[in-house]
Amino acid sequence: MIPAASPIDERLTPKQKALYIIGSMQADSNESPSLRYRRVILKLSGEVLRSPNGGEAIDPDILEQVSRQIKEIYDLGVEIGVVIGGGNIFRGLAGQGRGVDRTTGDYMGMLATVINGLAFMDCLEKMGVVTRVMSSIPMNQLAEPFIMRRAVRHLEKGRVVIFVSGTGNPYFSTDTTAALRASEIGAQVLLKATKVDGVYDKDPTSHPDAVRYEELSFISALKQRLNVMDSTAFSLCLDNNVPIIVFNLNEEHAVRRVVQGEKIGTLVHNI
Repeated sequence: MIPAASPIDERLTPKQKALYIIGSMQADSNESPSLRYRRVILKLSGEVLRSPNGGEAIDPDILEQVSRQIKEIYDLGVEIGVVIGGGNIFRGLAGQGRGVDRTTGDYMGMLATVINGLAFMDCLEKMGVVTRVMSSIPMNQLAEPFIMRRAVRHLEKGRVVIFVSGTGNPYFSTDTTAALRASEIGAQVLLKATKVDGVYDKDPTSHPDAVRYEELSFISALKQRLNVMDSTAFSLCLDNNVPIIVFNLNEEHAVRRVVQGEKIGTLVHNI
């Protein structure tokens, strides 16, 4: 749980104050001292689930590998919200290029995130991780409706919460969903898992001299027009002071190393 420094209510009796102090000490002792972040949003692209050989949209081996990384930090006591994209199945913008109406395409993409979310729930629960799927679009047979207080309660009870169907509105990306959910649930950081090991001053695939940033301010990223997240998502994180860590998901134990404070990837925050 996230520690909260709350003053003791002076209306309590001496016995009640003593019990309050003992309870607080016990709660603190149950938390791992090695954790830098205790409540996080993990943003995953749907593309991470696609088979590298261009086969299945959801590769079972990749699904299991990513789920094991989530389980690693779950076992440490981290409160985890997951936002998953749907690009491995359908991407709204790509559909528009093939003649699909943009609004319809975006809703199709939202349904793709539900499929990915259910796949993660199934895999995580088989590993013993208690998981809840919450959807922005009502679909009671498949997922709980997204209610902010209920989501926070799930996290406090030690459940992984997977947020699906984006914001429930077309024209908003799952990056924006991640920034919005991070702000709503009071996440300490937004972890953006990618295929590269951070933010560079230019495209490292085409520029061998590209320089990776270890730390970056929101303002610097805006001035340099660095592609950290889409502009709406980036603005939400800036306005609500939600730090972003961009890191390579394919590195060994990457998610655990990030939440324990190891300096991997790029930290974007208010300096």
